[in-house]
Amino acid sequence: MRSLTFSKAFQRSALLVAVSLLQACATVSSPDRRDPLESMNRSIFTFNDTLDQVFMKPVATVYRDLTPSWMRAGVTNFFNNLEDVWSIVNNALQLRGKDTGDSIARVMVNSTVGLMGFVDVASDLNVERHTSNFGLTLGRWGMPAGPYLVLPLLGSSTFRDTAALSVVDWQGNPLNAVDDTATRYGLLATNVVNLRSTYLGAGAIVDGAALDKYSFIREAYLQRRRNQVFDGEPPEEEAPEP
Repeated sequence: MRSLTFSKAFQRSALLVAVSLLQACATVSSPDRRDPLESMNRSIFTFNDTLDQVFMKPVATVYRDLTPSWMRAGVTNFFNNLEDVWSIVNNALQLRGKDTGDSIARVMVNSTVGLMGFVDVASDLNVERHTSNFGLTLGRWGMPAGPYLVLPLLGSSTFRDTAALSVVDWQGNPLNAVDDTATRYGLLATNVVNLRSTYLGAGAIVDGAALDKYSFIREAYLQRRRNQVFDGEPPEEEAPEP
């Protein structure tokens, strides 16, 4: 029965992918210069959004409704602590001494006094978080972002961030150090569901405010990433072509 259910779920997912790829044949008449692959990106976005509405959002809603807020906060803190481990490496590669020191202090405090990261003691001690990854490191080294991309399942990205994710960031994820495959993927799934649950309210706002959800999310991602690379003070950028 379980294998049959999995087979049906796989067939539905494959059908969604096929429909999305067929839709990619449609062209955008005047694509944004930052998004030359907009036709393909929109198709992948539609697939991701459909999968989210059908599967991820309902699962995240049930998780939120059944899990006490203190437990969800603990799960968030735990995965944030793992993320801080990789931030130490990237802040060091960027020669950001204070950020590196803060990240080290956070991991040391939260991993010990904070019970393996489930309690964010470092924030209570006013030790600031400086989240970073290799895509951000490349950006601060001067590598251009490149064209906007929408990745299947993962969502918004750029050529630079995709290269960093596939080559370096994935390998730098501390969860890859977990030897047991079932445990490792169980932790990854828990992180995804917990993270999606934190954006349930934001998703409702986007759905209600955006006339073009794709463009809204693209602009939000590109602006946020650009601000991160330039520490909140990005240089003037030419207006995108209509």
